[in-house]
Amino acid sequence: MFETITLAGGCFWCLEAVFQRVRGVESVVSGYMGGYVDQPQYEQVCQGNTGHAEVVQIEFDNAVVGVSDLLDIFFAIHNPRTLNRQGHDVGTQYRSAVFASSAEQLAVTKSKINALAQQDQGPIVTELEMATHFWPAEVIHHNYYRSNSNQPYCVAVVEPKLKKLMLDFAEKIR
Repeated sequence: MFETITLAGGCFWCLEAVFQRVRGVESVVSGYMGGYVDQPQYEQVCQGNTGHAEVVQIEFDNAVVGVSDLLDIFFAIHNPRTLNRQGHDVGTQYRSAVFASSAEQLAVTKSKINALAQQDQGPIVTELEMATHFWPAEVIHHNYYRSNSNQPYCVAVVEPKLKKLMLDFAEKIR
C-alpha cells in the first residue's frame, strides 16, 4: 500500500537527493507546505515571509519501507535540534517539520521525537502536524542534484548527506 509523508529539514534539494535513493520510495517531489500564501514561489519562500517550509513530499510503498525507516533517515541527515536553520541555510523556510498524512504517522513521529529527546543532546525543535496543501516547487528545483551534482552547494551540502545515507543505511538503498 502506498502512503505519502511530507518532510522539511533544510533545503529541499538535500532531502530530495537522499530519499530518491531509498528502496520503496516511489516518488519525491520538492515543494512548499505549512504557510499561508497560495501558490508560493521560490523567491517568496526564500524571503521567509510566506510561512512555508521547503519540503519534499514522499510517496512510498509501506510494504518495502516503513514510515519509521523514513523517519530514521530523516532525523539522521538533518539536525532536529536547530531552530529554523540547517547549516548555512537560515530562516523559517528551513525549519525541521514532519507533515503527517495519517494518525499512525503522527503517532510514529511522536515516538521518534520522544526517543530523540531522551538522548539529552538538547531539545528537539521538529514541528509535527497534519499535512496541509502541498505546493510543488518550480520545475527547475525537481531532480536538482541529479542535474547539478557539480554545483558547489551540491558538493558541499548534498553529497555529505548522501554519504551518510550510504554509510548508515546501506540496506535501505536501491
